[in-house]
Amino acid sequence: MYHWCTDEVEPHDRFDYWREVRAKGLFGVTAELERERRADFHGEFSLRQVGGGGLVELKASRYTVERSASDIAYAPGDSICVYQQLGSGSWFGGMRSIDFAIANGSFATSHTDLPYRTAPLGAGGFHLRILKIPVNSIPAHDKRVRELGPKTFNDNALVPLLAACFADLGEVATDDGASDATSLVQTLAHLALIERGIVRPGSRRGQAALRIARLSQARRLIARHLQDPDLAPTVVADLLGISVRHLHMLFETAAKSFSQTVTDERLKQSRRLMREAPERLIADVAAACGFESLATYYRVFNAAYGMAPGDFRAQASERR
Repeated sequence: MYHWCTDEVEPHDRFDYWREVRAKGLFGVTAELERERRADFHGEFSLRQVGGGGLVELKASRYTVERSASDIAYAPGDSICVYQQLGSGSWFGGMRSIDFAIANGSFATSHTDLPYRTAPLGAGGFHLRILKIPVNSIPAHDKRVRELGPKTFNDNALVPLLAACFADLGEVATDDGASDATSLVQTLAHLALIERGIVRPGSRRGQAALRIARLSQARRLIARHLQDPDLAPTVVADLLGISVRHLHMLFETAAKSFSQTVTDERLKQSRRLMREAPERLIADVAAACGFESLATYYRVFNAAYGMAPGDFRAQASERR
């Protein structure tokens, strides 16, 4: 992962460097800020190539951004962008589309090579995540992909699926997850194209994207409700708005069943708790992770890791 911050540049040069080297040179956009405000400018971003796409997280003081026809000619991208707003909100618009505001937690999509303008709505500046997916890596060949002007992601049924996949993609940190990352990037691309009417939900690609996204959301719901010892398929199915049978069908395509996933997540959470709070009673850790009894926790932990929880905690303490 590549990370850069304006702290690496002298204060009087920070915005100029950001505008010429980072904004124009790396992102292919024109950045503007009143000269009297440039001394206080601060910006940082991270960039990671993951699953065939580029994942960027950007935080910066307030300024305005434009991707003009000359910017596009200078640095064509031919990619779909999926934006997730993480800050207080932004105004976003295109020269050929209706302007709109995007709120915290919301998503927008566009093709990189269509003009747009954007600026933060509040004084806090920009904070957003951007996934850039090259068009030639997306199996859905349709000329309309290159005509996607900036637009918010408004399908209320799809937004939670997009959020779950985006969160999962952000957690893919090693090469061991490369195949999962590729699947997530393709899923996010197809969810965006479903929302924009280019991929049909009932098509083979649409169904595959929805299946992966619902599985991603189901796993995140499991992680959110681990403490409940009565966590059952009916609970997660109800939260997803699908049948229990449909839920089990989702997990049939995964490496682990629903119950195996719940147990695995509980064990991983218990290990995190023991590392972070070594003084905590093991019985409290077991209860916090939703194990029905301390005996069950010991049995399951030993079966998974070949040692007792106390031995794991002791080893973790020695490595500190």
